[in-house]
Amino acid sequence: MKKVPKYISFRIFISSALLYFFLVIPFAGFMWVQKIPDLLKMEIGVDISQVDSLLKSRVKQQEQVIQKSTQEYDTQDILITNIYERATSKEKPDLEIKSTSHIGKSFDYLLNAFLVSLIILGFFSVPFKRFFRRKKKQVFITQKLENHCRKWLLKTPLIHTVLFAIPLLVSLTYTTWALYSNPLNNNVRFNLLQAYFYVSLLSSFLTILFVYYWSKHRVHLFYLETLFSDIELRKRIFKKNVGKIRDRLWISSGMTTLLPLSIVIFYIGLSVSSFKDLGITDITPEIRSILYGSYANLTEEISLGNIIYINSINTYMMIVGIGTSIFVSLVYIFAFVRWTTLDIVFPVKELLYNIHKTGEGEGDANFSIVRTNDEIGELSEGFNVMAQRIKDHIDDINALSFSYFRFVPKQFLEFLGKKKITDIKLGDQVQREMTVMFSDIRKFTEISENFTPKENFDFINHYLGYMEPVIMRNNGFIDKYIGDSIMALYSLSVNNAIDAAIEMRAKLEEFNDDLKMNGKSAIDSGIGIHTGDLMLGIVGGRSRIEGTVISDHVNLASRLEGLTKVYGAPIIISHDSLIKIENPKQYNFRFLDIVKVKGRKSSVNVFEILDGEKADQRKLKIETKDLFNNAIGLYRNKSFEKAATLFVSLQKINPNDKAIDLYLERCHKNLKYGIPKDWDGIEILQFK
Repeated sequence: MKKVPKYISFRIFISSALLYFFLVIPFAGFMWVQKIPDLLKMEIGVDISQVDSLLKSRVKQQEQVIQKSTQEYDTQDILITNIYERATSKEKPDLEIKSTSHIGKSFDYLLNAFLVSLIILGFFSVPFKRFFRRKKKQVFITQKLENHCRKWLLKTPLIHTVLFAIPLLVSLTYTTWALYSNPLNNNVRFNLLQAYFYVSLLSSFLTILFVYYWSKHRVHLFYLETLFSDIELRKRIFKKNVGKIRDRLWISSGMTTLLPLSIVIFYIGLSVSSFKDLGITDITPEIRSILYGSYANLTEEISLGNIIYINSINTYMMIVGIGTSIFVSLVYIFAFVRWTTLDIVFPVKELLYNIHKTGEGEGDANFSIVRTNDEIGELSEGFNVMAQRIKDHIDDINALSFSYFRFVPKQFLEFLGKKKITDIKLGDQVQREMTVMFSDIRKFTEISENFTPKENFDFINHYLGYMEPVIMRNNGFIDKYIGDSIMALYSLSVNNAIDAAIEMRAKLEEFNDDLKMNGKSAIDSGIGIHTGDLMLGIVGGRSRIEGTVISDHVNLASRLEGLTKVYGAPIIISHDSLIKIENPKQYNFRFLDIVKVKGRKSSVNVFEILDGEKADQRKLKIETKDLFNNAIGLYRNKSFEKAATLFVSLQKINPNDKAIDLYLERCHKNLKYGIPKDWDGIEILQFK
């Protein structure tokens, strides 16, 4: 699960407001300082150029006062006193504070409107903050809250922008009214307020863009995945017209190049003064040399009115202003370059990653999130359509392969060294030592006579549904179904086959309980297990092939399953399987007989796995195991009378042990009719 981001709104609002003030205040301060001489002359009637002569005159008048008085005055005190006297000797104009009061009121309206917008923003942001906080803590989220956030999330950039723009519009509206509805009677004040209006207008435009693109960046790159599912984001969820990367790059370029350049040009324009404003009509060659440098001799015909310059005060102010603006520009450049880069690079990198993973063909299909409404969004959406089609095609192939593997086991292909079923061909074969297990329902022919064909199929499929998972769970695979019989192979260990057989007997009890609940009779089964070398391969013709196992050991395993009916033993294994058991003591087993089955010349020792019996019968067979072995020993030593006596005793203890009945019958037969001269105790069985 991806990390849930933090929802931010106040940070965007306050940071943008600070940027606005960083842009406006240095401009306004620069212009106000630049207009100080004009304001001073207008307010107190003293021209800045007359300050020096006024100062000298005032010093002479005060010399006698200074000699008589112990109080000392410096030149600054004299100037201040004179200015004060001049100021108090005249009536102040009615408009002396009109321009500065208008700017102050404009700031008041701005701050008050900002406060109102912050309150509205707080109410608007509460559901989002609550949703993201509960999502991060993995706490239950109501459907109403989620639906509200999903409805308004894509609109938050516009809403944030409107809330931020309202205070700026209020301030600009008031400034416009102050300029044109009640014009100022003084050009200095009017120019100052007008310059403030244009600076505020430019700063408003820049910060409004800043708020919008910051909010949009957060929504597209961080919030979408939290509120919308991956399936929903495979397509564009934006309702407006498709945007263009070109437009975004134009805006980013303008903010990162034109903004700093405009600020520098603006400050230079404010700093420049005309030489004619000094009131000097004639200049000496020395002054001309200072003004024109090495071009002084070439510029005698140039009018002084065309000369511009930057005085020292304006130079310092320009440096400070440009420095402050460069800082703001760097913030803009960093933010817009970062947003533009992430908005383009992040979706592209995400798309490339998913393309790479899809090309590898590993795992499920990889879909890209459609984060933008531009060409990259179209590309991501197109890729998702392609990825879905590839996924559907792969799913069809996998379903087909799964169907193939239901006919030809996957393990069969692995033994043949093939990765795909299309790689096998007629004649492919391999020899492996494996354990073969046959399982069969006893007396199924009689049972099936009471069923319709459909009921027969349903009954067998129901039974196999219980048994198949047991075989697979114990590292085996089913080679084929033969009616109600199962032929399974185990390549890893004999223990797997025996464990599966024991578990199949337990599952048979569950199956019988199911039958009883449906008013049907219980069934029984027998399992034969043998281990040996097998030939696995592909047989058939040009139009029909099949995987099969060929070996005499397969036939023997089938014959052992048939012996379960003769000896009344649920599970019978051969001596070849018994000697390959890892830790034989973990199983309860007993020797049954030495037999020659039909189709096989050599004899085989057979054993019964007692753990496959029902609990009561298993307990009796385990308790009589030693006595049973002694009786068989007497039988094989031709002591039939003593053997019969022991078998009778065993029969009284466990009357349901069919193997005891079989041996007792043999003893009586040999005592009555005698034994052949070549009798060696090996039982020859002619049935399959």
